[in-house]
Order: sequence, then C-alpha cells, then structure tokens
Amino acid sequence: MLFDFTIAEHPNYVIISLEGELIEKNQAGDLLVKVEELIENGKSKIIINLANLKYMNSSGLNTLIMLLTKARNTGGDTVIYNMNKKINELLLVTKLNTLFKVVETEEQALKMLVGN
Repeated sequence: MLFDFTIAEHPNYVIISLEGELIEKNQAGDLLVKVEELIENGKSKIIINLANLKYMNSSGLNTLIMLLTKARNTGGDTVIYNMNKKINELLLVTKLNTLFKVVETEEQALKMLVGN
C-alpha cells in the first residue's frame, strides 16, 4: 500500500491526514516540503489525523518527529489523534508518547492546540 496525505488549511491551524503505510523516508518528502511552506506562511499549529494510516515504522516515526520539531521551532505545536492500536503501541514502546501530544478525537486535538 502506498503512502498519501491530505492537508486541510484553517485560519489558525492545519489538519494533515495520513493514509496508507509510511515505511520509507522518501515517501514523506512532499509532505515535509508542504509543511515547510505552511510554516513559512504562519501555519505552525498542526493536527495530524492517523485514522487511515495502517502502518509505520521508524522512518514514519522520524517523519512525525520532524513535523513536530518544525512546528515547535516556530512557536507552534503538533497534536496527533485517531491512531490505530499498532501505531499507538509503537509510540508507547519507543516512549514517543511522552514527546507528542496524543488525543483520541479531532475535537480534543482542536481544544488542546487552539483552545475554544
């Protein structure tokens, strides 16, 4: 299965939905370029929807870390939501759940990132 993403831009934040399998760093090149453009345009609050991401490995984790770092370096932040059991376990095993803000729903992500 291939990797793909969609980005929904809002006035104060963006929602990035990941889909497929993120298992190779080259797969995320376009995503990283687009996020860099968004951040340059002042959109550094990022919500990442993992509902349709079936699998990721260490390369996928590295991509998420890069997104988080880019956002935080410009005064923004990143919230992850809607991940499957395998990806959640991967975050727990690597202890990256302590680095990322992780919630269950988009509503919780919005509240955490942009407030009411």
